[in-house]
Amino acid sequence: MLNHPDRLFPTDTNVRAIARALYETVEGLPIISPHGHTDPKWFADNAAFSDPASLLVVPDHYVLRMLFSQGITPEQLGLARLDEDALEFDTEAVWANFADNYHLFRGTPTRVWLDHTFETLFNLDVPLSSSTAKLYFQTINRSLSQAAFRPRAMFERFNIEVLATTESALDDLASHAALAGSGWPGRVITTYRPDAISDPDDSNFRHNLETLGEITDCDTASWAGYLEAHRKRRAFFRDHGATATDHGFGSAGTADLSEAECEALFTRIVANSSDDSDHALFRAQFLTEMAKMSIEDGMVMQIHPGSMRNHNSSILTRYGRDKGFDIPTRTDYVAALRPLLNRVGMNSQLTLIVFTLDETTYGRELAPLAGVYPALKLGPPWWFFDSPDGMMRFREQTTETAGFYNTVGFNDDTRAFPSIPARHDMARRVDCAYLAQRVADHRLRESEAHEIARDLAYELPRKNYRLMG
Repeated sequence: MLNHPDRLFPTDTNVRAIARALYETVEGLPIISPHGHTDPKWFADNAAFSDPASLLVVPDHYVLRMLFSQGITPEQLGLARLDEDALEFDTEAVWANFADNYHLFRGTPTRVWLDHTFETLFNLDVPLSSSTAKLYFQTINRSLSQAAFRPRAMFERFNIEVLATTESALDDLASHAALAGSGWPGRVITTYRPDAISDPDDSNFRHNLETLGEITDCDTASWAGYLEAHRKRRAFFRDHGATATDHGFGSAGTADLSEAECEALFTRIVANSSDDSDHALFRAQFLTEMAKMSIEDGMVMQIHPGSMRNHNSSILTRYGRDKGFDIPTRTDYVAALRPLLNRVGMNSQLTLIVFTLDETTYGRELAPLAGVYPALKLGPPWWFFDSPDGMMRFREQTTETAGFYNTVGFNDDTRAFPSIPARHDMARRVDCAYLAQRVADHRLRESEAHEIARDLAYELPRKNYRLMG
């Protein structure tokens, strides 16, 4: 057995019994996955996944970064350089390298997710190591050739009620359109991610503005035309199921400029006569504009700030984005969000879900903000903190000020499709452990804890991401 049935529950036997009873009521609830980065093409084409390494190692930046830290090279893990053709790599050798180093993941959430996946999906019940690498590779490889392990079949097996992917605002959403016309009932929706056409620091920003104008028939060299183009694209995404937008700037800064100031700023940016302060101000104003549009069209707005992305320039240049070199930074929310919240924060028609990679802000900034502004909700522990201890710290630092109902439940934010059940299972176990302790010290009645456990696992993500229909 790889996974103990009482993993992540309290060690006190009485509290553990309460946690176990709570968990039994939420363990089998459908999965709501309202924010993530799986590829919609997987579900549109429903082709077999190729091999264990390509499925579980190469695309997972949690795995890559740990192996990089021990001197294992990108080429040893099957990553191709951008200036070369697709790398033909020995998938079994990559898997063997991963298995040889699996001990590196001891104590990490990645280990918990992978062990859960190995046992529940592939019926492997011995630990992965150098000596079992071949058994693992052959078992998983054989499974992936079967119809029961195609993307749609796994979606159904995982009991996923809805899964949201994330696409660039310029994406044609062809995979979502094909999926909608396939007759398959699985609900896979998109999310509007406009960073490429809202960040002047993006090297392709001006080209992307031109493309935005072409596909919307709007004058994206003017401020009014630029905003109208976003409205059209948001409507296009809603037609393909989107209920949310997502914004990944490094800062949570917002602004509330006058119309004339916005026009002058945009003119400087389009004319390439702007500086770094103009770029920061434009991103800040853009977030406020997106919040106002969310009130107009009902889309939920997510902000994911606080990451210095692609910290290693040579890795970015040679191998591209999302290879494990994104690093958390200090992040301000009180001053940063004030312009936006002063403008629209009291409007209950807006749902603004804020995430952080700076845990010091939970109790000092984010919980007090969410505890008073009706528009603001706290996203779950994200990225480096979607771990058992990170999830527990989140509850401990936010609940007394913001309560449970100014949070939005859990979302997995993953590119690793097979790990989705494991991630949700971890969140449900940790929440049940937290609630059990509150029952044991008589801060909650057990009946309340059962209601809250269901809300956190299922009802809150459905409600806050507007997925009720």
